[in-house]
Amino acid sequence: MLDPRQLQALAAVAAEGSVARAAKRLGWSQPTVDYHLKALDRLVGSALTMRSARGSALTSAGALMLERGDEILALSDRALADVREFAQVGRTRLRFGSFPTAAARLLPGIAARLAEVGIELDVILEEISPLVARVNQRTVDAALVYTASGYPLQFRTEVHTTPLLTDPLMLALPASHPEAGRQSFTTEALLDLSEDPWVFSATPGDTLDEVVVDAFTGEGRHFDAGIRTDDYAVALGLVAAGLGVALIPRLAIGSVPAGAILRPITDPRFAREILLAAPATPGGPPPAVRQLAEAVRRTLSASTERSPTSLWDPR
Repeated sequence: MLDPRQLQALAAVAAEGSVARAAKRLGWSQPTVDYHLKALDRLVGSALTMRSARGSALTSAGALMLERGDEILALSDRALADVREFAQVGRTRLRFGSFPTAAARLLPGIAARLAEVGIELDVILEEISPLVARVNQRTVDAALVYTASGYPLQFRTEVHTTPLLTDPLMLALPASHPEAGRQSFTTEALLDLSEDPWVFSATPGDTLDEVVVDAFTGEGRHFDAGIRTDDYAVALGLVAAGLGVALIPRLAIGSVPAGAILRPITDPRFAREILLAAPATPGGPPPAVRQLAEAVRRTLSASTERSPTSLWDPR
């Protein structure tokens, strides 16, 4: 069985480049570091470090063990901190990641529901790629992310994802646009907007942008992504000013400014799938993560019930 001290010794050697410096870093004797490294080699059945006159370095197997070991040590430290805190004050904390547009709409409800069951949130707001990395590295307990059908996120196989909501994308048009009279848009009608400037995400590689790009390029159409912003309220303001067209997730719609209208798209490809992602653990998600998933579901349900459909066409 793994001993955390074996992983600590390996991590210290990787950081310091020698067993002697690793021992000093850890406050151990050099023979103690050697003992734990050799025990780990025996357990794995392969040498995890290479020694030379210049010091010590990790083998390929050692690098893989270091990556997994960092996750184990981080999880152990978090488990100790959570249990100590819960024992002292009867509460626990979750590290929760979310993309910013969801946080603006959903976080107050999620936090309030979790507070009722003694769970507090440490919230990290980032775009999707950094959130996926955090879940893979186990530096968050769970994260709210989105993707689109056919655009899988690069999670490790041990990460569990729970689908929560299919959030349709709405086409935002200036009220003065020649196609503003349409009540909905097919893919063909959407492609006819190839001459319009489009408002796109400021974050490279955004999945919703890729859906649009692939739809246009798949039909040999060119279009102009002329303006970029990650703020949907700003995007709607730009559309209202007649500066372009945009796709806006229905969940992100607050008030629609005068001069802009929203229309549904009949093609189901134009939707984002909102997921809760969490590193898998033996026996299923911890109770606090299950409580988080339920709080997110309830908040999403309440939010969609209040969706301002009457504002899609404010004329």
